[in-house]
Amino acid sequence: MKATRFIIIALAAILAACSPAKHGAAPASGLTAIRFATDWRAEAEHGGFYEALANGEYKKRGLDVKIVQGGPGVNVPQLLAAGSVDLGIGSNGFIVLNLAQEGVPVKAVAAIFQKDPQVLIAHPDAGVNSLADLKGHPILLGDASVTTFWVWLKAKYGFTDDQVRKYTFNNGPFLADKRAAQQGYLTSEPYTIEKQAGLKPKVFLLADNGYPGYATMIMAPDTLIAKNPAAVKAFVEATAKGWQDYLNGDPRPADAMILKDNPEMTQDVLDQARAKLKANAIVDGGDAQIDAKGASGIGAMTDARWRTFFDMASSNGVYPRTLDFKKGYTLQFLAK
Repeated sequence: MKATRFIIIALAAILAACSPAKHGAAPASGLTAIRFATDWRAEAEHGGFYEALANGEYKKRGLDVKIVQGGPGVNVPQLLAAGSVDLGIGSNGFIVLNLAQEGVPVKAVAAIFQKDPQVLIAHPDAGVNSLADLKGHPILLGDASVTTFWVWLKAKYGFTDDQVRKYTFNNGPFLADKRAAQQGYLTSEPYTIEKQAGLKPKVFLLADNGYPGYATMIMAPDTLIAKNPAAVKAFVEATAKGWQDYLNGDPRPADAMILKDNPEMTQDVLDQARAKLKANAIVDGGDAQIDAKGASGIGAMTDARWRTFFDMASSNGVYPRTLDFKKGYTLQFLAK
């Protein structure tokens, strides 16, 4: 599972101001060059971006897009603030609000995942039938998770910090302790655990239990938004079409590019991840549902949803209630 990376240092803002990078520069082809940074190695969770690239959706809209893979230690917000890339993925809502709090000139312009795929995983024979049943159980969490969705879990279910155990993105400790639960991504760990240990774990999607965050947001620096808003809008529109095609059409063009970029990926992992994205309406649920005229709302965000997320986080002391959280995103590039 991708580690949540959201720590913004003051240097980022300084780099943004003095970076020589030219956002949205036009190459010899006449297309606008866009370097797009993902938050992890190529995977089905990036499928719509790859589909838009493979099917020429970006090129049709005047963009020359290069996908720059993420991985361990890659901090997409810092890359954006420094001008090293033009657009990138923000993994979760806390990243967006941290940017707003730190005054970093980067905004979310679309939310590809209407549901955050974050899950808690439990053993099938541990008597755990709901998230509430995990009170008192040891729960394996990554460091970043303790300051993000764990805040919500404590507030809603009365979980306590003494339940937390260190998660190092290795399933071994979870498998060794039948009372333990573990964080994961809906599209990743449940499948690898089943494949590795031959057991089908209990899986609880936080979003289906009230967790309000968006995920996999397209992030853009304020400089690009001001200088070339047409390029940002074109990227958002092409990406929406790419995701619609990846989920409901032929995913093979994207899968081929993903497997080439990430040789450690396998087709079975891609297939099951795509199936779960579809079955759980991760991308095209909520405000992103296709309307009666067939128009796609993929990427949708609303002020009301952001307000709900901010109220949850600020009421639990993550942010001051006076924070202008709307500085972290803009709705100007979304389908009306």
